[in-house]
Amino acid sequence: RRMSGEAGTGGQARPGDEVYVTGSLGDAATGLVRLREDAHETSAAASRYLRPDPRLRAGLLLGRNRAATSCMDLSDGLADGVRQIAQASSVGITIEGTAIPITAESKEWLSQRNQDPIDLALRGGDDFELIFTVRPRQAGRLRAVRRQLGDLPITRIGLVTRASRLLVKDGLTERELPEGYEHFR
Repeated sequence: RRMSGEAGTGGQARPGDEVYVTGSLGDAATGLVRLREDAHETSAAASRYLRPDPRLRAGLLLGRNRAATSCMDLSDGLADGVRQIAQASSVGITIEGTAIPITAESKEWLSQRNQDPIDLALRGGDDFELIFTVRPRQAGRLRAVRRQLGDLPITRIGLVTRASRLLVKDGLTERELPEGYEHFR
């Protein structure tokens, strides 16, 4: 759960940095919902919840290549990760809701139940993917990390801003980032 920045100094995201995530989000939360409905569920989403795959290698490569200005895992969900990076760096962040990588399986299953896949990806946890920020001038370092990771998707989902607001843009509309998972409420 540790957040790291350049030279291990903590969150160093700055306005203009781009926000990225590894893999896909929301599968573990979808899997948990599915398992609550049917304890014998065998979907990929259920497997993702039961057998998480932390992105240790991706985190090591981001640090070794000094590609990320801040980075943390998303075990407590995307909204929590966004909030923590923004608070540690004293910045705002705008997330493009439609850019959040969500698997077709989760989108379809949730849509059939009138649940918003973007909202679940923002609020749900247990994906163990990474959220990180990259300065645009460090794009070459990020390309090197992508090459070394092979087929692990890395998706740009937002931008660090000067304003202290945390927003989700869905097309032409903007809304406040929802609360994420918090321990010991």
